[in-house]
Amino acid sequence: MDIFKRVLDRPGNIGKYMDTSHGYFAFPKLEGEIGPRMMFKGKEQLVWSLNNYIGLANHPEVRKADADAAIKYGMAYPMGARMMSGQTKYHEQLEQSLADFVGKERGFLLNYGYQGIMSVIDAMADRNDVIVYDSECHASIMDGIYLHKAKGGKSFVFPHNDIERARKMLGFATKRTAESKGGIMLITEGVFGMAGDMGKLDEIAALKKDFDFRILVDDAHGFGTMGETGAGAPEHFGVADDMDLIFGTFAKSMAGIGAFISGPTEIIDFLQYTMRSQTFAKSLPMPMVIGAIKRLELLQTKPELREQLWTVVNALQSGLKEAGFEIGVTNSPVTPVYLSGGIPEATNLIFDLREKHNVFCSVVVYPVVPKDVILLRLIPTAMHTVKDVEYTLKAFKAVKKNLDDGTYAHMSVVDQGEATK
Repeated sequence: MDIFKRVLDRPGNIGKYMDTSHGYFAFPKLEGEIGPRMMFKGKEQLVWSLNNYIGLANHPEVRKADADAAIKYGMAYPMGARMMSGQTKYHEQLEQSLADFVGKERGFLLNYGYQGIMSVIDAMADRNDVIVYDSECHASIMDGIYLHKAKGGKSFVFPHNDIERARKMLGFATKRTAESKGGIMLITEGVFGMAGDMGKLDEIAALKKDFDFRILVDDAHGFGTMGETGAGAPEHFGVADDMDLIFGTFAKSMAGIGAFISGPTEIIDFLQYTMRSQTFAKSLPMPMVIGAIKRLELLQTKPELREQLWTVVNALQSGLKEAGFEIGVTNSPVTPVYLSGGIPEATNLIFDLREKHNVFCSVVVYPVVPKDVILLRLIPTAMHTVKDVEYTLKAFKAVKKNLDDGTYAHMSVVDQGEATK
């Protein structure tokens, strides 16, 4: 069969809806200055879909640092991969500052978060090693595990945050590595980005008393938001020393592009020379590096930004609970709202939120969640206000009433063509 015909015949679970969703429910265009209010199809929306946790995306000091670096260096410098001709003192400064902040000896700057953690897993685990991981780990981690399996490696998964099952999987892994002469790496997350709950890092660390393994924690959503200083979930639990490798991205609290891995000096040295995604990729451009240095400085020196974030988080989550909404077990800024219904109800509900109430949030439906679940995912930021929360709660109550009384179930499914008329 022609491969083009095959992919067009099977566009995937989400892709099959592209004709009716593209441009509105999928790939929407938010325009204007990054912030709580942006334009969508000509109308101002109160936006809860940006991972700009502490409001650095348009901070004047950040904008100035980005612009000054672009004027001084352009977007091309440094040319080449880090190993060959792309090394600068600013790259080294940033990665060491990141490592110091999260409590590790050394750091290594990575071009992207998704690509970065995949490549860390690929470099760290060979076919004799075993990976043990949480069932709700991010897709980037899963793709890293697929690379591991492609080399003939073994993995064991435990149900989300189920420490007793993690113990059992570590037992299986221990038996396996006794035969293969390999090692064990357990992978989990500091904050799980969909449900918003934190990985049980303290309980996982305690398992080291009974098993010989290393821990890699993806703290993409925890870095900058959790812990006394914002250093992340390991700081929150007081177990940074027990996390062997800490991974973070710039796409959330740092409002930028890039990522980092941190850990013992000798392991970071190893990764610098073995991570294919970095060895064969151009170095991060200087404006992104210098901009990230400024972002990290503000994250560390302006705790009031994180305090404002948590003021909004607490107002939003307590308000949703008081109004009878189910928000699961989140204990982070990530705020899921679980509703009952299928794709027809979801499309009409989101249409109402955006067109009647001017509230923009992300919606997740099957196959990411079960068929009878609608997940609305809200991301509070330091740029939001308590008044924004109060307005949003009123809008949510209105659409929930329509959902509960069957209004959305009996309406025709809104498609992006209707939505743009």
